[in-house]
Amino acid sequence: MIDVDALINCFGVASCAVNQLTSGLIIGMLLFLVASGLTLIFGVLNVINFAHGTFYMLGAYFAFSTYLLTESYLLSALIGALGAGFFGILFERFFISKVYGQDILMQLLVCYAFILITDDLVKIIWGSEYLSMGVPDEFRLPPFRIFGGFVPPLYAFLIILSLVIGVITIFLISKTRFGSIVRAAAENAKMVSALGIRVPLYFALLFGLGCALAGIAGALGAPVRSLTPGMGFGILIESFIVTVIGGMGSIPGALIAALILGITRSIGSVGFPLFVDGMMFVIMALVLIFKPTGLFVKGSSK
Repeated sequence: MIDVDALINCFGVASCAVNQLTSGLIIGMLLFLVASGLTLIFGVLNVINFAHGTFYMLGAYFAFSTYLLTESYLLSALIGALGAGFFGILFERFFISKVYGQDILMQLLVCYAFILITDDLVKIIWGSEYLSMGVPDEFRLPPFRIFGGFVPPLYAFLIILSLVIGVITIFLISKTRFGSIVRAAAENAKMVSALGIRVPLYFALLFGLGCALAGIAGALGAPVRSLTPGMGFGILIESFIVTVIGGMGSIPGALIAALILGITRSIGSVGFPLFVDGMMFVIMALVLIFKPTGLFVKGSSK
């Protein structure tokens, strides 16, 4: 099942090791953005957003259309994030807010209905065929040479920007007035509302922020991944695995878990290509057995 020779041959050569690690970091950091939005919504609102992958898909498609019109990758990424965040706010206000505190099955049904409707709308608007943005012109530059391996400038940019966005998100939730209000409202919404604060508005903005993180992940990853209706389902499953491993509600935990899964997927493509998905579930099972709360406890980012 595991091709040890292939692993030894790859990681015995610096160029192969660099390439695989870079690929793992790309996968991990984009997955971190999606999972951080998912764990943020759960950690504060106590809502498991089963439709989270849909906002990843919307971000990618919004970015694709914007890039066709403007040929600006940065602008398309921004529009992808804002578009996903805007629809996230609408989704929270008109649907999710109606099932706060209700049975998880009700939340699941609402989210699943949204997934089906959105996937069909994407097919109507963009078609059902695979789409590709391609590498933006501003990143068609010679790759960086690191220890004999080559790292495309776009990959380096994605890794750094994803980390920066993650740090900003942690700061926003833990160190700002907005973060203090939403965390207090999560503990006692009635008390915070009695102080004259519009709790529903803050909940909607927080939900929108979580969806925007998924959207910008889809937008940033559009040049290196194919776009297709339903593309959010796979990333949703991986995001839940990250959330469980890292700890429900912990953004730093999501970062560590996403990097673990990203490296696992990259290494697995060489050593055990037929068992990559299985290995991710094995890692999750081990964490649940030996540390059921995840690597980081809920609220460690607060």
